[in-house]
Amino acid sequence: MTLRSILVRSSGGLAFALSACAGQADNPVSVGIGVNPQLEAPKTSLFPAVKLAEARQWAPGQMPTPAAGLKVTAFATALDHPRWLHVLPNGDVLVAETNAPERPESGQGIIGYFQTEAMKKAGAVTRTANRISLLRDADGDGVAETRTAFLTGLNSPFGMALAGGRLYVANSDAVVSVPYTEGVTQALGAPKQLTGLPAGPLNHHWTKALIASKDGARLYATVGSNSNIAENGIEKEEGRAAIWEIDVASGTKRQFATGLRNPNGMDWEPFSGALWTAVNERDELGHNLVPDYMTSVKDGAFYGWPWSYFGQTADMRVKPERPDMVAKAIAPDYALGAHTASLGLTFADGAKLGEQFANGAFIGQHGSWNRDPFSGYKVIFVPFSNGKPMGQPIDVLTGFIDEGRQIAFGRPVGVEIGKDGALLVADDVGNTVWRVAAVGLNPPADLAATK
Repeated sequence: MTLRSILVRSSGGLAFALSACAGQADNPVSVGIGVNPQLEAPKTSLFPAVKLAEARQWAPGQMPTPAAGLKVTAFATALDHPRWLHVLPNGDVLVAETNAPERPESGQGIIGYFQTEAMKKAGAVTRTANRISLLRDADGDGVAETRTAFLTGLNSPFGMALAGGRLYVANSDAVVSVPYTEGVTQALGAPKQLTGLPAGPLNHHWTKALIASKDGARLYATVGSNSNIAENGIEKEEGRAAIWEIDVASGTKRQFATGLRNPNGMDWEPFSGALWTAVNERDELGHNLVPDYMTSVKDGAFYGWPWSYFGQTADMRVKPERPDMVAKAIAPDYALGAHTASLGLTFADGAKLGEQFANGAFIGQHGSWNRDPFSGYKVIFVPFSNGKPMGQPIDVLTGFIDEGRQIAFGRPVGVEIGKDGALLVADDVGNTVWRVAAVGLNPPADLAATK
């Protein structure tokens, strides 16, 4: 009997009998969280640990669990794989309903097969809607009563940014834009390409986040790696594992920072003005390696991938070795736990969630596939002081997963602060945008005061 047939015939699919091969984590996920995470000795095996919660979606009336002092409601439901959010100046919310593009070279080989089957189980392999929808809560009751298809016919859109009267969208292969006038519910005209982004038939990490500089003159786009650790050849990584800086006027671009395996969420830290990003680190080194992280992004800096992690800890799997590149690597600012799939990032600037959540960053953690027990599957808050992270994170929104039954009702991705000060969370498995507000926040009164 072939390995493939053994896996398929196992009761949970490739369930996920493989997770038993690697055992369980010896230490809690917390060892990989904070300014100085513990980096365990790497553990490799013929097959990676595969443990994924099966996507079931929320039952009627069911929802995630907020932290004390907060309440959660559904801002919009019945969406089609909502992954990323952008709040417009008038309070309208854009949501990218999207998934991976066609990638004929993706999922090849035994490990690729494992990962593809795992993602199907987790609800991550669905046809992309290629749509950005506009959600409007005109009466301020905390529920979007208006939904329109703002822009369609895109190519796996993800990041969005508004600059100079145009809305920019990061497709999986290019940054495009359309004119924007405040209050419109549909895009004015067809998308115009500003610049291409690394893509191709493999396009392993296809999501491209986007943010504009404060003056609107530049855009910053994330481009994830084309592999776990460059196992497809370093030539396939040209221009990837990086954040690109794009000149809005000309479309010319340069690599702003490199060695970032899979950067996603970006935001400007309000105290220092620095650009920060959340990054997914590499897999298959054990349950507690390597911690995902958030970090300030320094112009010209190299963060290690693929040759090292969390600074200058060399990954001996990567061939040929490059001690010169390891020596250049700088350590990120704050670890977010191994395999948490930390994707969304937004600072609390403008949030009205109480003093506890007034200074710091909200992180959307999509959830693990390479760790037993699970990690992530929640939204956390990392406190900051004087522009730097401090202490341990605080759970903001949990209950996305039933660990005992290995069921995921939802998986959080993008996070944004709404104009009314509430936190908005895109849940791609639950097909919902959740609204998290302080218990004392009265949506109609507070929203009316801002309009």
